Amino acid sequence: MGGFFDLPKKRQELEKLEVEIADPNFWNDTEKAQKILRQRSRLEKVISRQENFEKALSDAEVLFEFASEDEESAKELNELIKKLEKEVGEAEVEMLLSGENDSKNAICSIQAGAGGTDAQDWAEMLLRMYLRWAERKGFKVEIIEEQPGSEAGIKSATFRVEGEYAYGLLSCESGVHRLVRISPFNAGASRETSFASLFVSPEIDDDIEIEINEKDLRIDTFRSSGAGGQHVNVTDSAVRITHIPTGIVVTCQNERSQIQNRATAMKILRSKLYELELEKRRAEVAQLEATKRDISFGSQIRSYTLHPYRLVKDTRTKYERTDVEAVLDGEIDDFIKEYLIFKKKNEVEKASEQAPLGTR
Repeated sequence: MGGFFDLPKKRQELEKLEVEIADPNFWNDTEKAQKILRQRSRLEKVISRQENFEKALSDAEVLFEFASEDEESAKELNELIKKLEKEVGEAEVEMLLSGENDSKNAICSIQAGAGGTDAQDWAEMLLRMYLRWAERKGFKVEIIEEQPGSEAGIKSATFRVEGEYAYGLLSCESGVHRLVRISPFNAGASRETSFASLFVSPEIDDDIEIEINEKDLRIDTFRSSGAGGQHVNVTDSAVRITHIPTGIVVTCQNERSQIQNRATAMKILRSKLYELELEKRRAEVAQLEATKRDISFGSQIRSYTLHPYRLVKDTRTKYERTDVEAVLDGEIDDFIKEYLIFKKKNEVEKASEQAPLGTR
């Protein structure tokens, strides 16, 4: 375990940061100082966690000696092992989240696709799945905008997830999700295929410059729909911002004033434009590697089959589960972990292929 988490290296990194923080000129650059403090906080957490692991392993060794003769010790040992398995699993996932924005909060958008009412109902099911997942993780969620479906479900929804590594985790879920089931909206009880997509962008820091020209924006105001307080359907407080060059549309109606809704919408727009730029860079690299990749951009990332059999299968990693209800209730951590491992493996293989022959 020490090799996997590389505790000595983490301590060395922390010592270097402490030297920088002790410098009398540390606060001359506020932005840099804040980033270093965040790095220190993450390193302290990793170090503390491994120290707790080592203590737990020591306790397990003691309990193991008595477990064969003492029922209470055996029970305590089993509970400790389960706790360690869970914590080590979480630590492994975090070690795989090394992207620049992985630790940030996430801005998520769900959009119903092909499939009519069934797709809109499926979009609402996906929304519930991610809200339940966030609840299980102890993350804070804010629904920013939601457009109800014509008969059932939702046409779209935008929500913000606040929590450590929210973006890194949810970015694994970004893509098209496919549902196959007997339609509850079809009198003939036929099997229907529906699609809905999840788009995830990091909530970017205020110190990251995203240039937005006012002349590139079309801003519309309208009356909010649905529950939301005394101002709903009374004043034109809801705001819709269209970024004309990219076609990105952002709507916010959950705040009470038009000014607040506009500020929130602009923040979301900045995050989406930032993610769009990152996606362009990834696409350029992907185009060069197209012949080597087995993931096609824009295709479904996961299929949820409720009929004629029950199965949830990730098309990227081939990982699958048959307990569909549990997955739809937010138990998706294993899908996320499998994708992170899959992604890391691909990165290592590519790095090996690109390395000079003498260094392989």
